[in-house]
Amino acid sequence: MPNFDLPRRLTAEALGTALLVATVVGSGIMAESLTRDVGLALLGNTIPTGAILVVLITILGPISGAHFNPAVTLIFALKRELAPGETLAYVAAQIAGGIAGTVMAHAMFALPLLDASLKARTGGAQWLAEAVAAFGLVATILAGVKFNRPAIPWLVGLYITAAYWFTSSTSFANPAVAIARSLTNSFSGIRPVDLPGFIAAEFGGAIIALVLMSWLLRAGGEGAPLAKEARS
Repeated sequence: MPNFDLPRRLTAEALGTALLVATVVGSGIMAESLTRDVGLALLGNTIPTGAILVVLITILGPISGAHFNPAVTLIFALKRELAPGETLAYVAAQIAGGIAGTVMAHAMFALPLLDASLKARTGGAQWLAEAVAAFGLVATILAGVKFNRPAIPWLVGLYITAAYWFTSSTSFANPAVAIARSLTNSFSGIRPVDLPGFIAAEFGGAIIALVLMSWLLRAGGEGAPLAKEARS
């Protein structure tokens, strides 16, 4: 894989997060304008999000790793694949890109460029949902890296598509996206006051996934010889 310098990697992270958020927010605005059926609107928000993730991870992954997500960046920092300075720069680029994505979506629909959300998303059930969503995302990425790296764009896109529907929070699973979505008073928004609970849950779920998957994906242990013998 080509070794890209830090400015190019940061640009890829900012661009990818911006296009991801523009898709999430823009498709939500479009869906809300086309139907009053909340289920159909959610479907109209879900499919574009999963699809754009496949595209963005495919085209930008070789440059920056296509994190687009501070929780994912933290995991790779804890795995010592990113230096502390790179980690902070990645997170800053992701947050800035996410906010730019909200501005871009609003501009395309002739809305105020920034508009704090009034949509309440809080409580133990939604915090648990965010922890589960982030856990599943990180587990998908780590297992994909281990077993089938070329499939990661599809694995992540399909996981997020599914998680929109099986989590009560509709699977933000991303602190930078959550921050960006607090600046849109539209279908995909979240009140700024609700951000701390979501962000804490997302980082918590990601760290739990790292701990579990680090053990699960490690070859060896007492059962390994028997498993090897059974496959032979």
